[in-house]
Amino acid sequence: MQITLTAADGHSLAAYRAGPADAKAGLVIVQEIFGVNRHMRRVADSFAAAGYAVICPALFDRTERGVELGYTGDDVTRGRTLRSQIDEQLTLLDILAAAGALPAGLPRGIVGYCWGGTVSWHGAVRSSAFKAAVGWYGGGIVAAKDEAPRCPVQLHFGEVDGSIPLTDVSAIQAARPEVEVFVYQGAGHGFGCEERGSYVPKDAEVAQERTLSFFAKHL
Repeated sequence: MQITLTAADGHSLAAYRAGPADAKAGLVIVQEIFGVNRHMRRVADSFAAAGYAVICPALFDRTERGVELGYTGDDVTRGRTLRSQIDEQLTLLDILAAAGALPAGLPRGIVGYCWGGTVSWHGAVRSSAFKAAVGWYGGGIVAAKDEAPRCPVQLHFGEVDGSIPLTDVSAIQAARPEVEVFVYQGAGHGFGCEERGSYVPKDAEVAQERTLSFFAKHL
């Protein structure tokens, strides 16, 4: 269902919420550069089906409301443009608003994809709101690799991701040996998205199993 969140600076933003009334933990699900689209709602629903209360905030509401993009070249260009217009500190306020809207008393985690993978990292290193964080192919993580996570973190990367070279992954591993990192052989960027040409079902399944096991351990 659609809800409205209010960030600490007074900004209101939409969010997608799902999950059982007896949820065992709460998760903030962080979008790619394509908005809270059909794929992100499917991701949120999959975690809800696994027993989590989930909230997926519409981070693009900072610059344009109701954005739901596909995966064409034009969509990628537009998504990157929208992302570039939003300050990452304001994005942090938005994910903290989502965390605060999860049911009281539940342990909270965060998981993000693409841009959201980087945002999840920021949530782990720049706040104490989460007990565990997972990032899938977050291209901006390397820029913040020297910031220490305040909770356990798990990261997933594709071996042949054109936007995240393995040198970046190695740099993250060297800077943060405490972080669990998985690299999927032959996989590219967005290998976990069923609507992209880079989708690799077997790798997406393994990464999801690892993500769920990680949250089961730490939440």
